[in-house]
Amino acid sequence: MRAKLRDGRARVNTDALAPREIRSTLRPIGARRLPFAHFHHPAVRTLPRLLWCVPLLLGCASKPAAQTPTPAPTPTPVVRPFAALAEQRVVVAPAYRISETDPTGWLAQIPRTREYLRTLDDAIGAELAARGLKSQWVFPPDLARAAKRNPTYAVDPYTLAVEPLRASNVAPETKLREPLASQIRTMIALHDARVVLIPVELRFEKDRTGQGIAVLRLALLDGRLSEVRWVGDVRSAPSATLSPAVASSLAAHLGDLIAAP
Repeated sequence: MRAKLRDGRARVNTDALAPREIRSTLRPIGARRLPFAHFHHPAVRTLPRLLWCVPLLLGCASKPAAQTPTPAPTPTPVVRPFAALAEQRVVVAPAYRISETDPTGWLAQIPRTREYLRTLDDAIGAELAARGLKSQWVFPPDLARAAKRNPTYAVDPYTLAVEPLRASNVAPETKLREPLASQIRTMIALHDARVVLIPVELRFEKDRTGQGIAVLRLALLDGRLSEVRWVGDVRSAPSATLSPAVASSLAAHLGDLIAAP
């Protein structure tokens, strides 16, 4: 092969071979067979495999989704506005009177109102004692025994001048009138206490369903300051008839204001 320059261009000149010589130079070459010459992809049976998957798909679809467990509702805390009194020495006076206004007709079923009020006193004392207040608080029977032991000094608990506390305008910080103010001071001095709880008046009413309820008006007094600290009502559970359960319900609802059962 020689390279020549002509007219400023480079050209390659190759010696030509005759067609016969080209044919004579071609020789057949024996090719080796590949080891996988007869390899064929196996046929994939798609339909049978899909049919086998159908039960699995149905099982997954029918399984319910896991649900988040509903948290338990938080119990509402019980409010006891007089819980602090459970740690103090408190005098509980006898129930004073029963109101003559009675739409239920229950008052006519009480032949002796004083005896019924003593029954209410016993129910209140038993309920508060069951809540752990027996040794700390002073109840009407204790007041009556103290009055007998000190006739010239102690006050008869059943003759307290409670009538002014029935007025509708009595409110916290209302000053006690005489002779009630002096009676309360003597009572707390004798029993080493400061606070006196007085069941002022019991009355009977009807609720919206027509059943009867008992309502007890209470007054909490500060004997040292001679003033009212709180006044309010406690209601019994509704009842179709007047039964001992009415007084027990009143006592239980009063106890709920102070201590747990």
